[in-house]
Amino acid sequence: MNVKNLFDLTGEKAIVTGAAQGLGEQMAIALAEAGADVAVVDKNIEGARRVSESIKNLGVNSIFVKADVTKKDQVEEMVKTCMERFGRIDILVNNAGIVSNFPAEEMEKEEWDKVIEVNLTGVFLCAQAVGREMIKRRKGNIINISSMSGLIVNRPQPQVHYNASKAGVIMITKSLAAEWAKYNIRVNAIAPGYMRTPLVDKVFPQYGGEWCSLVPMGRLGDPSEIKGPVLFLASKASSYVTGSVLVMDGGYTVW
Repeated sequence: MNVKNLFDLTGEKAIVTGAAQGLGEQMAIALAEAGADVAVVDKNIEGARRVSESIKNLGVNSIFVKADVTKKDQVEEMVKTCMERFGRIDILVNNAGIVSNFPAEEMEKEEWDKVIEVNLTGVFLCAQAVGREMIKRRKGNIINISSMSGLIVNRPQPQVHYNASKAGVIMITKSLAAEWAKYNIRVNAIAPGYMRTPLVDKVFPQYGGEWCSLVPMGRLGDPSEIKGPVLFLASKASSYVTGSVLVMDGGYTVW
């Protein structure tokens, strides 16, 4: 198989959660540019509709689905909708996530629960529901979006709940990769560093200078730079890769 064919996703059916903006939007577009039909999933229905329409302009099929990944019934309904429209699910990108900053000694349990539910429980619920369909077909590919925060402690902002959630995503990835390899389901993770997403832009004036000084490449990543890593993990180019964490952080974690 030549290299171009290795990255070809023509006819594949994909779900990307948290795809109404930022990294999720870029990953959904990347899969579509490689030929996949993409379900754009988000609580922000206007953003999801916009991304879905832009994907259709690439000549592939797309739907948008409103779903809260922390709600088991909504996740199951999301899978049902995608199965009805696409007939199968080949690729799941678990991207939906949130972050907040609180000193650990001041953090309310409600704030801890909110971040853990979206970033960790949401990843499991989506993987579980989609995984059941993939198991039936003995084929599938799940890509979980962790963070370099699952490997190191960020500074200067305090975010123990976020760091813990992203470390948990890495272990969910490894555990599911081990359990589901027998079903020909690959499970990997991407661990981005600081990326200039709309959420990061809001706090860039406060933290951006220090963040850039801590990155060997001296800058934050552009959201479009995640397109290559997600395509690699979603395609046949990574056919013997499972349980891995692809770190893309400009070198942040090497220091």
